[in-house]
Amino acid sequence: MEAGAHLSGACSPLSISHYRNTISLSIHCPLSARAAVEHNNERNSRNNPAKTSTTRTKTGQVQTSTTGTSTGHLNGASNRPKLNSEISPHRAVSAVRLMRIELGGAFADLLNEQGKGSGDNEMGYVERTIGFRTRKLDDRDLRLVTEIVGGTTRWRRYLDHLIVSLCHDESTFRNMEPLLLQILRIGFYEIVKLEMPAYAVVDENVKLAKAALRLGAGNMVNALLRKLVVLKESNSLPVPKVGGDNRQQARALAIIHSHPVWMVRRWISYIGYEEAIKLMIWNNTDPCFSIRANIGKGFTRANLVTELETLKVPYELSEHLDDFVRIRTGMQVIKQAGLLEKGLCSVQDESAGLVVKIVDPMPGESIIDCCAAPGGKTLFMASCLNGQGSICAIDINKGRLRILEETAKKHEVDHIVTTLNADLCALVNDDDMKADKVLLDAPCSGLGVLSKRADLRWNRRSEDMEQLTNLQDALLDSASTLVKPGGVLVYSTCSIDPQENEERIAAFLLRHQEYRVDSVDKYVSSSFVTVGGFYSSNPVKHSLDGAFAARLLRSS
Repeated sequence: MEAGAHLSGACSPLSISHYRNTISLSIHCPLSARAAVEHNNERNSRNNPAKTSTTRTKTGQVQTSTTGTSTGHLNGASNRPKLNSEISPHRAVSAVRLMRIELGGAFADLLNEQGKGSGDNEMGYVERTIGFRTRKLDDRDLRLVTEIVGGTTRWRRYLDHLIVSLCHDESTFRNMEPLLLQILRIGFYEIVKLEMPAYAVVDENVKLAKAALRLGAGNMVNALLRKLVVLKESNSLPVPKVGGDNRQQARALAIIHSHPVWMVRRWISYIGYEEAIKLMIWNNTDPCFSIRANIGKGFTRANLVTELETLKVPYELSEHLDDFVRIRTGMQVIKQAGLLEKGLCSVQDESAGLVVKIVDPMPGESIIDCCAAPGGKTLFMASCLNGQGSICAIDINKGRLRILEETAKKHEVDHIVTTLNADLCALVNDDDMKADKVLLDAPCSGLGVLSKRADLRWNRRSEDMEQLTNLQDALLDSASTLVKPGGVLVYSTCSIDPQENEERIAAFLLRHQEYRVDSVDKYVSSSFVTVGGFYSSNPVKHSLDGAFAARLLRSS
């Protein structure tokens, strides 16, 4: 499932929220109740064309608590002038975005995809949160916001370690106001990771803290940032020593590479110490994005390359897929040029494109895409049918299906793609719902996409894995009933965890002896093929998102 497909309790009693092949569960964050209500009201009221979370049986609960004053807006800021031109706009926006992300409803990648068109709305949110506006964001500010929000989110655990070390009192850190904490994280990130001029970082973040909170908050930011500068210049930043037993080593590595301890321990047990470190380093690098040319609209990769060269956007041709190119910068330029809006191309990782190659959609075939919205794989499969055949895209979220329908029109494949707003599990006994090929892109932990989903590592718990596997089993059983005799079932995830991948297929085959594995070696290069004949993309090895797919044949 490429985005938050919402499946009812018929499949499983779990209460979870799907997002781009991932599951979000309850988030705990020390934000003010008013900020939480305001955030949720805005999220529920706006018509967001991007991907939004939905719930399986109920919305994941956000529990809030406060100590001291929450934000400047709630501390008399409403009496201040609405425009404060002295405050750095990218820092004010970054601080508010980081607070929204920590609430659990506004994800880092969604926020960073917002362009100039959302600037007024976003500045309005800034004003409601901290009590004033800054000057408008220019292109440089937008790039800085993207860098600071993504980087600060990735390095949160490490930055918090530094802040706690300099506070010399963990209770001071634990009781810190949310906005103050975000301002400190931004300042620490700018000094330690971006290596911005220290005097500017200190001055600008102190101004923000004083304006948005109060004089004392500014004094605290000033003291801690100046301490940090001295330690950095003397190469004396506090770094935990990696030693002791496995748990102690994992704790130290979790701070150094800014990941949850349970993930570090899990990866060490699965792939070994050195590979786990390489994976964490990859997760902390700036992500590369892939763009697929829409051949279904007659727009080839050569056409896309011509457009990119005209726009002066650097690119690399994909080594694995003929219709894809990679870019590291210039996404905003591409959006502003209208290439996405016109349906000439789509943002889609090559790891997802390779899953479509494993489905191998052929003209004239009938295909069902389970948990399809918002439809990246659906549209790619449709473009491969050359106008012949059909795809039924199933999703329980009506709003997301509308997005899919609108995008299908832009891509000129709406005559091939039909949508069905339904619970996948309710279709088990529907004899009319049978197809030559069925794709189940299942909700998962998302452990393969942590480079792009900077916030995701903090929204996962080890106990989520058992809940997820139960859900995946239920969905896989349901999807298997939709395949015609002799047909193909493809199960895929954006996870690198064996429990969600190989182990799910092994368990499925024990329950369904009418299915057998069809090796993917006929559809992708050998470097992606596992010993069991499955597809697996490795972030470190392939420089792609981590993903998995199994191609299964149903007996005739």
